Amino acid sequence: MSDHLAIAQWYSATAHDWAVAPRFNPVDRWYHRLAVADDHEVWLLTWLPGQATEIHDHGGSSGAFFVHSGDLTEDTVSTAGGRSRIVSRELGEGVGRRFGGHHIHRIVNNGIRPAVSVHVYGPALTSMTKYRLGPDGLEVLTVERAGAEW
Repeated sequence: MSDHLAIAQWYSATAHDWAVAPRFNPVDRWYHRLAVADDHEVWLLTWLPGQATEIHDHGGSSGAFFVHSGDLTEDTVSTAGGRSRIVSRELGEGVGRRFGGHHIHRIVNNGIRPAVSVHVYGPALTSMTKYRLGPDGLEVLTVERAGAEW
């Protein structure tokens, strides 16, 4: 089993070898798959101030992400105490975190400068479920499939 965070850190440290340079899209986050192996894949994502994901999971894949530059906020859904709530964590440049296959979160650039992050998923993503946190807890909005929506 791969150490997803170590892989993300290695890709961040070897940015000069990336097949593409990070790009920034004013309408939506930009992303590009950097690598795929038998047991994981590596993605490069960029975030302008205010850009964010929806609350989502990774279809059972575990992984990690590493902030290459800028600052990001991770909002994790916690179900401690029997009800769902958001727990926020600030992640600055050079900081990363691992997550398991049942992790549900969103990532936001609440900062004033663009951010770049490296994400590793193992096994490779096949689906992602997007959620809304409603009065009765998590509600499924959509299920996206690799090759169809991304």
